[in-house]
Amino acid sequence: MTGGIVITGAGSGVGRATARRFLAAGWRVALAGRRREALEETAEGAAAALIVPTDVGDAEQVAALFDAAEGEWGRVDALFNNAGTGVPPAPIDEISVEDWRKVLSANLDGAVLCAREAFGRMRRQDPQGGRIVNNGSISAYVPRPGSVPYTVTKHAITGLTKTLALDGRPFDIACGQIDIGNAETPMTARMTQGVPQADGSTRVEPVMDVEHVADAVLHMCSLPLDANVLFMTVMATKMPFVGRG
Repeated sequence: MTGGIVITGAGSGVGRATARRFLAAGWRVALAGRRREALEETAEGAAAALIVPTDVGDAEQVAALFDAAEGEWGRVDALFNNAGTGVPPAPIDEISVEDWRKVLSANLDGAVLCAREAFGRMRRQDPQGGRIVNNGSISAYVPRPGSVPYTVTKHAITGLTKTLALDGRPFDIACGQIDIGNAETPMTARMTQGVPQADGSTRVEPVMDVEHVADAVLHMCSLPLDANVLFMTVMATKMPFVGRG
């Protein structure tokens, strides 16, 4: 199926690649992110792209995002809850409260606020239903050293996914999660320079083309609503995840 999807964090990285993949597949795509210029660059002038600058940590802006999508298309078929951020690795006592709240706002508040808006509209629209895909991380299972804010929020995303998958059943709302490991984006550029490992060493890690993530999200969203990929891990084959440390 094709329809209308809201993609957050669409101005770069995974969000940009995924938005372009959906546009190429014939979907209507609402591009959400903080910077209009970046969203316009993602859209590349596509007629099916709806550009809505949004801070996902702001409930009013999130509501306006979904108002815009619903107003343009008459319904919302899917949400890719992708926006997120991190801070440099450090022990918990060296991480400022400001940095903690910054990550919490983007990674968790933003995901919950967007899911809340999407769920309500999918529940009320006719025909009822839709799909929510949350961007988790392999950090939702195994943390990196010094990553308390990022890891805590990504563990919470798993709880959000499971609860939405349960609560969505009566309304034909499917929810799944994609857990990504070392997709090559600006956010993971440091992997190719060396990153701290659990044994105290610093090592270069393999990365994969971000297009594989875009293809995976498109597959998840293209399933009929009576089928769901609850969790999918897409990772660079030789990265240190299984047996990390």
